[in-house]
Amino acid sequence: MSTAPFTIYLVDDDAGVLKALARLLAAHGYDVRAFTSARDFLGAHDPTLPGCAVLDVAMPDLDGLQLQQALAEGGAGLPVIFVTGRGDIPTSVRAMKAGAADFLTKPVKEEDLLDAISRIREREALQHHERQELQAIRSRLATLTPREHEVLTHVITGRLNKQIAFDLGTVEKTIKVHRGRMMEKMGVRSVAELVRMAERVGIRPSTA
Repeated sequence: MSTAPFTIYLVDDDAGVLKALARLLAAHGYDVRAFTSARDFLGAHDPTLPGCAVLDVAMPDLDGLQLQQALAEGGAGLPVIFVTGRGDIPTSVRAMKAGAADFLTKPVKEEDLLDAISRIREREALQHHERQELQAIRSRLATLTPREHEVLTHVITGRLNKQIAFDLGTVEKTIKVHRGRMMEKMGVRSVAELVRMAERVGIRPSTA
């Protein structure tokens, strides 16, 4: 699990709102970075840090929706919470369809903003854990020999060693050795575990 602090990027051209939100979030232990300009934010944010962006919708130059689009086009997976002084339904629908995590109306209630950030943080933690687990599976797969990988694709079909040996044109004893080494390298004790692991990384059973 990442030990980096959860960073909140605030972008709002209203300096008063920016200061109030920054004070609130800092008091709750967040690493807060505030910007009055969307372009300043784009030039300064670090997409590698865990966190989210709290964006005003109505801003000069780039508005919140345009900024959200710029982030998406730049490949940043930063979750976005919108705040707006005039929360019309079409705008909120556009924002949510584009992937916004939440859409709040000014004056923003403290508990609503903190709850929205908390939900993002929990979701990001789960996704981070999932990415770590997938990377661990891929790292184990990388230790397999080509033959062990081939045996894996047959094992997850539920085939017996003698059936796999026939398919691969070898003897059952050899398959037993490859199978044992493969299961050990993958860190599994059952075919069911191996099947679930293979499904998570998109390995298809052999059709041979």
